[in-house]
Amino acid sequence: MAHSILLVQATGKPETRTYSDYESVNECMEGICKIYEEHLKRNNDTCPSITYDITQLFSFLDQLADLSCLVFDKSLGSYKPHNKDWVKENIYVMLRMQASSS
Repeated sequence: MAHSILLVQATGKPETRTYSDYESVNECMEGICKIYEEHLKRNNDTCPSITYDITQLFSFLDQLADLSCLVFDKSLGSYKPHNKDWVKENIYVMLRMQASSS
């Protein structure tokens, strides 16, 4: 379990920058999915249930001005930065594991 910090900038405006921290990479990936789900709820407030697939999630992530994840590396004693592609790969792995366990 590596402490992770999620950095998000929704648009080109600096005031849209936010960060969240998580106890593990997996929790961070789940947090990203929750951000997308909240976005869907805001934009579809009349729908009782909302479904989406991974391509829609990845399209949303691609539209963000910036998305990166800092993961603590014990061997270095510091945080290692990761880009959108790394985030998408880890989300894919997480969702695939969740699907295979159910």
